[in-house]
Amino acid sequence: MSGRPRGVRAARIAVAAVLPAELALATCLVAGVRPPGWALMGAEALAGAVLLLEAWVLRSLYVAARARGADRRAARRAAVQEAVPVTVRRLLLHELRALASLGRWARRGTHGVRPGDLAAAYTGPQTAMMYGLLFVMVVETVGLAFLIPWPAVHRVILILDLYGVVLVLALHAACVTRPHVVRPNGSLRLRYGALFDLDVPPDAVASVRIDRRYPGGGLITLSEGGVLDLVVGGQTSVTLELSRPLPFTRPLGATEEAHTIRFHADDPRALVSALRQPA
Repeated sequence: MSGRPRGVRAARIAVAAVLPAELALATCLVAGVRPPGWALMGAEALAGAVLLLEAWVLRSLYVAARARGADRRAARRAAVQEAVPVTVRRLLLHELRALASLGRWARRGTHGVRPGDLAAAYTGPQTAMMYGLLFVMVVETVGLAFLIPWPAVHRVILILDLYGVVLVLALHAACVTRPHVVRPNGSLRLRYGALFDLDVPPDAVASVRIDRRYPGGGLITLSEGGVLDLVVGGQTSVTLELSRPLPFTRPLGATEEAHTIRFHADDPRALVSALRQPA
């Protein structure tokens, strides 16, 4: 594109590489996998550098768009679309939704639950693990505050560490405030925090049963035969057989189809009963 500010391509490549890695790191933390301290510090420093580069490029694109006569809103939209890939925009949206969940959690509110709905929590297997992880991160942050002798480096690391603590807490808050939802008409909304959201209409439900499993793999895994595992704390407790293939969207935007869904609910008996007996 003619007149494109320097650094746009580098910023797109850098942010497209670093932010998915940040999501993978956050998923590891939620799953209870604690990377080495040097890996966390390196990832945090790299993410900070990339965000500074992205901010500089966004400002350059905004100024260029304004110089071409665009109003402020259009200039902001053009700058974001030019500098930030679609997958990264989705990740940032997930992160903002998770951070917004902290306020909802403090108010003990829930998202997307209406009167008459059954809200089915699913955070039981990960709650103790998350609080233990947060404790370790806070201890590490305090320890680094005494070990790092350079004030400038200390301040940067402190900010990044504190943001890491807030982000992990926000990911858990998003899971608490965004439960699975069974509607009175027999439809089901499956979620995992702000990362996954799938509506299952009543006519797509062939059968549902309590079925505790401990599958391997990541948070969202699609195996042969179209079996989708939505894993919490290394386990699932409900198996949902579908009467037809159902498309779902992964956190980065890829769309696939599931024929069977296995997921976790803290009270699987209540969820299964609600699905079998719609009003």
